[in-house]
Amino acid sequence: MAFTLPVPRAPLDDSSTRWYEYELGWATAEGPPVQLLTGLRFDVLELPADAGFALLRRCGRTGPVALAGSRMRFLVAAGSAEELPGLLGWLEWGGIALDLTALGPGGSIPAPVPHVRAAPSAPPQGAAVWLRPPEPGHEVEPSLPAFAALGRRAGPGGGGGTPDLVRLVDAAANACHRARLVRTNAAGPHAHAQPLAFS
Repeated sequence: MAFTLPVPRAPLDDSSTRWYEYELGWATAEGPPVQLLTGLRFDVLELPADAGFALLRRCGRTGPVALAGSRMRFLVAAGSAEELPGLLGWLEWGGIALDLTALGPGGSIPAPVPHVRAAPSAPPQGAAVWLRPPEPGHEVEPSLPAFAALGRRAGPGGGGGTPDLVRLVDAAANACHRARLVRTNAAGPHAHAQPLAFS
């Protein structure tokens, strides 16, 4: 499946902020740019864009996904950020430099221009855009990857078709590692002295 970048849209304005607050019920903080607060309705799994696009090709369905410059952000269930280090260790990715992080309580991300507020003028270079936007009028929580043990049916054969958090994190770690190998190989044989693990 091929991915195309969204058409650039207008920068956020007051109506866009209201869209996040009233249509989705998400907390925002004043900018510029306006920020979406993490740890309340959702946490964010953040990784390099090249790894993110590979992950999107591998995972057919996810929750909302945003792109800002060279970083891709996957919205996941609130509480997931604190689980990431232990989960990576349990999946045997601990100690490997992945450039895979999570934002939870006290964090924020730049708010992408809402999909429904399409406008012809372009935002500043690197402004956040939705690749998979949230749907207004729908609760976001049921669409977010979470631990399947929390009573959520997810993944192939599950209810919503959204991957559970364990599968998403494992696929994200794999995509980050592969993208790092590709970047290292493209930079030349002596770019990094650290040995690389293979999965």
